[in-house]
Amino acid sequence: MAQNIYITSAEGNTGKSTIALGMLETLKRSGKTIGVFRPISRSTTGEDYILDLLLAHLWMPDRAPDLIGVSYDDVHADPDAALARIVARYKAIEPEFDVVLILGSDYTDVSTPTELSYNARIAANLGAPVLLVLGGRSQNELIPSNAQALTGAARSPEEIAQAAEIALAELHDEHAQLIAVIANRVDPEQLAATTGAIFATVSPSGQIPVWSLPEDAVLIAPTLRALMETLDASLYRGDAGLLDREAMSVVVAAMSMENVLVRLTPDSAVVAPGDRSEVLLSLLMAHTSGTFPSLSGIILNGGFDVSPTIERLIEGIGVDLPILRTNLNTFETAYRVSRTRGRFGADSQRKYDRALSIFDAHVDGKAILAVLDVVREDIVTPLMFEYQLLERARSNRKHIVLPEGDDDRILRAAGTLLERQAAALTILGDENDIRGRASRLGRDLTGACILSPFDPELRERFAQSYAQLRAHKGVTLEQAR
Repeated sequence: MAQNIYITSAEGNTGKSTIALGMLETLKRSGKTIGVFRPISRSTTGEDYILDLLLAHLWMPDRAPDLIGVSYDDVHADPDAALARIVARYKAIEPEFDVVLILGSDYTDVSTPTELSYNARIAANLGAPVLLVLGGRSQNELIPSNAQALTGAARSPEEIAQAAEIALAELHDEHAQLIAVIANRVDPEQLAATTGAIFATVSPSGQIPVWSLPEDAVLIAPTLRALMETLDASLYRGDAGLLDREAMSVVVAAMSMENVLVRLTPDSAVVAPGDRSEVLLSLLMAHTSGTFPSLSGIILNGGFDVSPTIERLIEGIGVDLPILRTNLNTFETAYRVSRTRGRFGADSQRKYDRALSIFDAHVDGKAILAVLDVVREDIVTPLMFEYQLLERARSNRKHIVLPEGDDDRILRAAGTLLERQAAALTILGDENDIRGRASRLGRDLTGACILSPFDPELRERFAQSYAQLRAHKGVTLEQAR
């Protein structure tokens, strides 16, 4: 019988996928074979983006249909029959793995007060101890201000502890065993207080570990691709590869450009009327100028066609910034954008890196393994090898110079290395070009040193060193230059 753990939350939008990914990374340290099981999904045959994310991390992308129990419709029709099928489906895959990570429902299709109880029943019937995820934000959805992502108000440590107390009672009623609690999306200033309040509520004897993770803007930000889907929009112009860049804020360009420009923020998506060509051109100029923040994309609403003359002008500018076009009016566009939540999928590399970085920084992986009593094996699996490489890199950080600063693959990899704190980096190339392209790719290179090999002062130093090293071969300083 495999060891297992059941991750569930007391409500929706807690960032459970972040916790699941962090747990998966932690379990890799055991060197055992790891499986994932999804008791309830939207469909037993269709896509499940959280399951896809975890399976991509395990290099098992084709196993999803085998690792799903039932659909939400099955639960609605007959909860008892659905539970029996979940148990049967789980038992069928259990012998394949040493450890199984079980991910509970999402509170998106079953919106009832009994959903946590049902997850607790599943956990008890699968013999899986529960890792409870609590949300640090209220679920009251308000339309945000012009340049703010949708998010509820921050909960106080006492409010989160109260939610933990209610959840603990439901778990107890269904005979589910609680082994750890993680509060996610907590106010960064209240991490210690939140951990203490929850700990006092759920673990007065000190046996249940509690951790708190801070709210992070990148993890809750929707991508341009998600906005395109919610708006029924199409890609009018730009690089389709940049649609997975996060929109960190939204600006509605319903005023004069002088006032719009001062409201632009890094990685913002701008909603603009499709028949205002001067607004579109001004935004493209601001994006490429280097004196204004780099945008994540432009959304043209109203369904208007851009005139051939303006299209020719845009063609000449040669901007790769994604420009979306939707038939919706300004109000409906802004409303839908404001209600689009950031989804953490397998293709979200920036979110992936950030989630693991936050989890590693705030959760004691060794303590979790100790709670699960997962014994480390001497066999080194590919996943274990990957983990060991990262651990060795972090413990003995090297300074690596990357000469191909104009290669998108290098910039994406550099962003990952910096986010995971695996190495110090110097990238060679023009700093403005590299930072501008990295920003358009949605990668943060703040921690990297960027040097231009064409800098006159550096070239002179290089030439002198080269001339000295090769003097015995007759190389002069002029030849070295």
